[in-house]
Amino acid sequence: MAMLLHLTDVNEKAWADGLRAALPGYPVLMRSDGYDPKAIHYIFAWKPAPNAFDGMDNLKAVFSLGAGVDSLMQHPALPDVPIVRFVDDELTQCMSDYVVANVMMHQRLFTRYTAHQKAKIWSQLYPPASSEISVGIMGLGTLGLDAANKLKSIGFDVLGWSRSEKEVEGVDTFAGNDQLDAFLARTDILVCLLPLTPETRGILNMETFKKLRRGPLVGGPVLINAARGGHQKESDIVTALRDGTLAAASLDVFEVEPLPKDSPLWEIETCFITPHIAAISNERSGVKYFARMLLDHEAGKPLRNLVDRARGY
Repeated sequence: MAMLLHLTDVNEKAWADGLRAALPGYPVLMRSDGYDPKAIHYIFAWKPAPNAFDGMDNLKAVFSLGAGVDSLMQHPALPDVPIVRFVDDELTQCMSDYVVANVMMHQRLFTRYTAHQKAKIWSQLYPPASSEISVGIMGLGTLGLDAANKLKSIGFDVLGWSRSEKEVEGVDTFAGNDQLDAFLARTDILVCLLPLTPETRGILNMETFKKLRRGPLVGGPVLINAARGGHQKESDIVTALRDGTLAAASLDVFEVEPLPKDSPLWEIETCFITPHIAAISNERSGVKYFARMLLDHEAGKPLRNLVDRARGY
């Protein structure tokens, strides 16, 4: 029995050291270690290589480093075993911090005031109150619900849209394709926190942007995407920002990462770019979370926070 770490673009050794300390007596291996694939009962994965699961005939579960599991779900050789998502209070708080900061930046018209500062223009245009602005959150999972509650407590009118019906106290919710247009028509600031699935890929496009509400937010509607780059069509975002369909955008994720230097998004002053740092998996809490998950499962307890393969998240 053993746990194998297969973490791409992550400090694998640091995670291995932490898990070894948290699991004394239970073998924790890295890819650089010699190991028998049949001895691997758990694999802790992030962006696994095509051969990541070869020979693992006795695998009990896949532990996903990220809250999103799209890279796992797209793996051509993903074993038919339970997949555990990383659910962490600190990760959730970081995402809500990012969402709240960017929503308030746009509600307070920082884009306009930044342009006025450069031009040395003193124009006392007063921003609308938070209660006048509707924030539409796409995705009502753990991250979306927390962001919705925090924005609601500040005073924003918060809407939610998800693939399946959900009820959230104090939030007007919409579900499915049939209710998407009604959701967009009431939204001034669109926040994407959706899981990436075949149904949601490319959902942030010109057709979507044109259906957003115009009026309460000076300059027009705004996009915030902190989910996955696959949700957005960047050529449409460029066009929408240039022609005024969107007043501004805050993007933390991109179709290709790192964002290529020749991307026109870099040059658009109303596009605020961060390098996929809205919420990261904290090593300290992650070690504690997955070590406890493994020990509980070995003791006969059920795994928690499982991915629904049919839904893809």
